[in-house]
Amino acid sequence: MKKRTFLKSILASSLLLGSLSISMNASAALFGKSDNEKVKIGFLVKQPEEPWFQTEWTFADKAGADYGFEVIKIAVPDGEKTLNAIDTIAASGAKGFVICTPDPKLGSAIIAKAKGYDLKVITVDDQFLNAKGEPMEDVPLVMMAATDIGRRQGEELYKEMQKRKWDIAETAVMAITADELDTARRRVHGSIESLTKLGFPAEKIYRVPTKTNDIPGALDAANSLLVQHPEVKKWLIVGMNDNTVLGGVRATEGQGFNADNVIAIGINGTDAKNELAKEKPTGFYGSLLPSPDVHGYHTAELLYKWITKGEAPNPTHLEVSDVVLLTRENYKKELEKKGL
Repeated sequence: MKKRTFLKSILASSLLLGSLSISMNASAALFGKSDNEKVKIGFLVKQPEEPWFQTEWTFADKAGADYGFEVIKIAVPDGEKTLNAIDTIAASGAKGFVICTPDPKLGSAIIAKAKGYDLKVITVDDQFLNAKGEPMEDVPLVMMAATDIGRRQGEELYKEMQKRKWDIAETAVMAITADELDTARRRVHGSIESLTKLGFPAEKIYRVPTKTNDIPGALDAANSLLVQHPEVKKWLIVGMNDNTVLGGVRATEGQGFNADNVIAIGINGTDAKNELAKEKPTGFYGSLLPSPDVHGYHTAELLYKWITKGEAPNPTHLEVSDVVLLTRENYKKELEKKGL
């Protein structure tokens, strides 16, 4: 009789433990992950072939290694691929994603789709715009301090012009613009603001819009400007990134200008390496290198803490203003520091 009671006791305990185990597994499935499953986040970028975004991915992976989460990296060069990528991210079990959108005007569609899957979103580099074209202030954002970086671009140009003792009377500024993109508009505006404050004549700053933010688009824009101002003997060139500035440099070369009468400073650094490595100097004097490492690591870190601890990014907008001027003398050392 005692033996039978003992066996019943063991059976009851086994059933109780089994029920508890099922309950715990069900809770894990309901509330997120099992103990041995890593948190997953997405990291979506518009131009994965660009060194800038490759560096962001590399440092997002480093954050994942440090904190123990997995980064799912997807290229999103257009709107359709962006929305499809969100489906993929959700299906993978990720709880959120970082994105550099191919078009800021996709902001409302991206957020609507993310909310449908209960995914947290942090945007990096470019701010989302709503259907009316207004900034979506409630979406967490990590970006370059565009205006400050533009101001630095103008300051460095003016400093180099003074170093060369150029005559302002025969000098003009070529400002290659893309005002429909907020980041581009603020960078160029900041540069022009600095130049005028330092004493460069506003009437000799010529703005010319580019259809595309790459070398061919900027080359076409710059050529049209050069034809209009044959009286200018020396050019300072500003633009929103390295490639727009390089387009301006290529245009001046085509019109007979050389490194002695052109000073151009880009922004990004990652696209400037080949130009700065040329044996013979060109009009491309240097580039301002921001912090793709910070953007990649910090956004991934912020998203992970938001997912696991409920700590929403605070402040909602973080502008990173750390930049270094790359020139022919220091670019190798400075790029190595960033893992580039």
